[in-house]
Amino acid sequence: MSKKAEKEAHVILAGSEQNKDLLYATRFFAPDPFPFFQIGWRKYIIASDLEIGRARSEAKVQSVLPMSKYAKRLKKRTGKPAGMADILIEALKEKGVTRARVPHDFPVFVADRMRRNGIRIKAVMPPFWPDRVIKNEDEIDAVREAARLTAEAIHLGIDQLRKSRPRAGKLYLNGKALTSESVRFVVDSALMERGLEGRHTIVAGGEQACDPHDRGSGPLRAGWPVIFDVFPCHTSSGYHADITRTVVRGKPSAKVKEMWEAVKEAQQLGCDRLKAGINAKEVHTAIKDVFKNRGFETGEANGKMHGFFHGTGHGVGLDVHEPPRIGGVDETMKEGMIVTVEPGLYYPGIGGIRIEDDVVIRRDHAENLVAIEKFFEVN
Repeated sequence: MSKKAEKEAHVILAGSEQNKDLLYATRFFAPDPFPFFQIGWRKYIIASDLEIGRARSEAKVQSVLPMSKYAKRLKKRTGKPAGMADILIEALKEKGVTRARVPHDFPVFVADRMRRNGIRIKAVMPPFWPDRVIKNEDEIDAVREAARLTAEAIHLGIDQLRKSRPRAGKLYLNGKALTSESVRFVVDSALMERGLEGRHTIVAGGEQACDPHDRGSGPLRAGWPVIFDVFPCHTSSGYHADITRTVVRGKPSAKVKEMWEAVKEAQQLGCDRLKAGINAKEVHTAIKDVFKNRGFETGEANGKMHGFFHGTGHGVGLDVHEPPRIGGVDETMKEGMIVTVEPGLYYPGIGGIRIEDDVVIRRDHAENLVAIEKFFEVN
């Protein structure tokens, strides 16, 4: 067959609730793996008898093919039950596909079987769908709605600190020590009530807040910053929000107050500088300069990093972390990207501070999608 006559397809075999490239292509939520392929503009999924009715009414594709049709055909031909890979290959061969572009994490055993059946494979590094990086207005509205509801949940969590009373260096509410776990339960419950799923919500205070991904545990201390980092998925749209606020109940040290002011200034600078056409690396560098000029150095001490030692932000959408990145590499911002802006400072023995918003890149500015004020002391 000449190269001119070859037919190429984009192919995914996964569950769309886990594989967001598949969810993006089909807008069909399914926990179990199913085959998908796209030839030109035409999209196909192969659905089981269990899911075919729902797929035909919900999936944003041109054709929903019955899995049982291919399974019966293969069983008749080979005398053996057909697996998912066999069914996918049968459908691809039926459509004349000779080349397939697959995600970088596509199952190896399926790829090998496709090759043995004469289909050449090209693995594609993220983003598998380049258009995912640029959000349309419906996607932007989905993130905005997720952010609005997430902000409500964060407020309820912060209210737990506001209602608490400092005593002997700890916070107490209704006569009991206020813990990260109890506050996180309030936040996650509020998310669930609003149709969002919170996973790994961070409510971390004291030394724990110096590790940006420590979820937090145990009693919360008076006068020490508490980081709320909440990044749920809206169960209806599939889109995430990612918001961080840092507050303190009780009297903070002068150094902690300086840290919060520095992070607030740096975070606002990031929001103000971002726009279409700018190199995100320049924004990251400017934020580092804010901290350096304020005397907050970054480095290693006693085997732990301190200061500002992570990126400024990342893309957010169907995945909570997706391209692009805002950090130490060149990355041109494009209109329609949604990114977080989340600088932070972390010093063992003092505490951690981080502030984070979700912004959409517009032609000449960044539109903040988060409508929750930035305050520190909740006395």
